[in-house]
Amino acid sequence: MSGQLEPLPGTSDIWEPEVSQWVQLERAAREVFARYGYGEVRTPVFERTEVFVRGIGDQTEVVQKEMYTFADRGGRSLTLRPEGTAGVMRALANQGLGDGVERRVFYMGPMFRGERPAAGRRRQFHQIGVEAVGRSSPLMDAECLAMLVEFLRAAGIPGHRLLLNTRGTAEDRPRVTAAMRAALEPRRDELCEDCRRRLAENVWRILDCKVPSCQPVIATAPPIPELLGEASQAFFRRVCEALDSLSVAYVREPRLVRGLDYYEHTVFEVTCEVASLGAQTAIAGGGRYRVALPGGGDAVAGVGFAAGVERLLLARGWGEQPAAALGPVEVYVAGLGPAGLMAGMRLAAVLRQAGYRVLAEVEERSLKAQMRTANRIGAKMVLIQGESELAAGAVLGKNMSDSSQELVALDAVPAWLAARVGPRAPAAGAGLPAAGSPV
Repeated sequence: MSGQLEPLPGTSDIWEPEVSQWVQLERAAREVFARYGYGEVRTPVFERTEVFVRGIGDQTEVVQKEMYTFADRGGRSLTLRPEGTAGVMRALANQGLGDGVERRVFYMGPMFRGERPAAGRRRQFHQIGVEAVGRSSPLMDAECLAMLVEFLRAAGIPGHRLLLNTRGTAEDRPRVTAAMRAALEPRRDELCEDCRRRLAENVWRILDCKVPSCQPVIATAPPIPELLGEASQAFFRRVCEALDSLSVAYVREPRLVRGLDYYEHTVFEVTCEVASLGAQTAIAGGGRYRVALPGGGDAVAGVGFAAGVERLLLARGWGEQPAAALGPVEVYVAGLGPAGLMAGMRLAAVLRQAGYRVLAEVEERSLKAQMRTANRIGAKMVLIQGESELAAGAVLGKNMSDSSQELVALDAVPAWLAARVGPRAPAAGAGLPAAGSPV
């Protein structure tokens, strides 16, 4: 029976206090992205399969091996989103992207890929990503990279390294493809089975292979920037100059291509050398792209990145840093008898409006049983209301750290808590009624 209750392989249930780590990460993203003029978009978790096949590329590992695809009742082929860009581009195009229209958006949410679970790599995983369309300047690429680095710093990710390269444009591709095939074909027998197939179908994918035995062969491939035309090289130089001007540190990685076919010009990846990430050290990546949409028409061009939330938390050192102040209940309100329980609920409502995290007893139980609950949930303070406290217009306040207790007038409870737990910001939009008034 227990096996039927466990989450499926590659998925997990997320509880406090880990949830607080997620909230911290999401808050850092929202604050940084807003400073750059990005607004949030939320798209469906499933789309028409064509959105991803056309957008990502039918020769990619994601499309060929990793997508969760199914037919709905009408026979349409649908797919759980394996990444965020294609769906966001579909949504932006649906809103209208005329000439000169610039859109900057960010997204957060679950993605789905049928890959082998590993450290920080799940079948249901979560990404934080951004997309900027409407500007084709290399300075836009540099600003996007600067924003990514600022986000990683705000999120407390230590020791990250930015790897940078260019793929050039569609005009460069035949020349680069021919040069790579000529360099790698003589060493075909040293490649894995997938890479031998890629030699004929999509030689670029070989450079993104993670199989250890392929790495010595990949290292002999020609550096991509040296094979590009002057216009593409000039674009890349401008990106690097802008990053230098912004004091964004980076390392040129001339064989970096990323794993999706929609990329052109700038591509990048962020790695973090920490043991918790295992052998695969990437925590974020992206680049400039051109995404084809269902129904034909012009592809949507933009630049963006995505970072894996689970990977970021591992890099951040989950368990080594304190969770945000969202976790355990701070105040437990105990009530004795029907009148005490009702008064406790009113008091709890007042304290929540004052910004405290409060749990109020709702069942008639002994004080001993209620104190066991307060201990179990880790409450810092307990406020007790029985017949004598109600008659006095007060509560019995108990400090759980030293077991000291004192009688506190109802209207003095917020100040009493502030002196012992600390002041809190009142709940947004909430008035603060008197502690003894009806709620």
